[in-house]
Amino acid sequence: MIEDVDRLRAPFERWLAARWPDASDVRIGDVQAPKSGFSAQTLILPVEGERAGAPFRDKIVLRLETPEPAIYPQQAPGLDCEVEIQFRAMQAIAHAAAAPLAPLVGFEPDPSVLGTPFYAMGFVDGDVPVEDPIYTKQGFFVDAKPEQRARLVEEGIRAMASLHALDWREAGFDWLVPAGAAPTIARQLDLWERYARRELRERVHPGIDRALAWLHANAPARTNPPALSWGDSRPGNIIWRDFRPAALTDFENVAVAPPELDLGWWLMFDRWSHETYGQERLPGEPT
Repeated sequence: MIEDVDRLRAPFERWLAARWPDASDVRIGDVQAPKSGFSAQTLILPVEGERAGAPFRDKIVLRLETPEPAIYPQQAPGLDCEVEIQFRAMQAIAHAAAAPLAPLVGFEPDPSVLGTPFYAMGFVDGDVPVEDPIYTKQGFFVDAKPEQRARLVEEGIRAMASLHALDWREAGFDWLVPAGAAPTIARQLDLWERYARRELRERVHPGIDRALAWLHANAPARTNPPALSWGDSRPGNIIWRDFRPAALTDFENVAVAPPELDLGWWLMFDRWSHETYGQERLPGEPT
């Protein structure tokens, strides 16, 4: 985690100017931090300069790799830089025009530039359902009309399904599936179980043990064909405009797996956002 973000200003100005050959006198303003997010360090950078002799103002979102261990299982050997995983996934999704995303600026693997790998993308304005305070208790979702809440949930699931409709092989997502591996629910369960055991370091966790035992005993006999799995499918990873997705975010847990994986994640987070907080469902929300 980079503490002194002001020291990033000059080197990032140079990096950005090299990727904007039509811009000059590129300057970064006061650094801001978003209200949500759990993995990569995220900064919002106001940018100004000149293009074709005319002044411009913009905002850039900078996501920096942190030194902490990855918070998701590794989908394939060598995939251990979360910002690179996100950028590669978004590049392919953007190329296929499969879902709304922020405009991408570039990825930098060289840690000597800012002290850690990073990527940059354009800022997308809109509403984001945050976790603190939880969006089901306070904020634009609570203040919305019932039909607006219904639209948000339905359009969010449609956006998730648009990723599943993408031909993952044609889009070049083979890098998520090691040679000889089958992109099944069983493989994902194995990845997550090995990840959990490693992080527990031999400690006993009765809740996880019961959950894993249930999952093994109730593994589905049949699923939908494998698809591109978003991996962190939830309203909080969508920027909303008029209760419709303006941009999907956070692809560090991307995988190739049956789409039930994403649906389960969405439903899990939906329950957590209500039941954990004792929050009754509002008019317009699904049961």
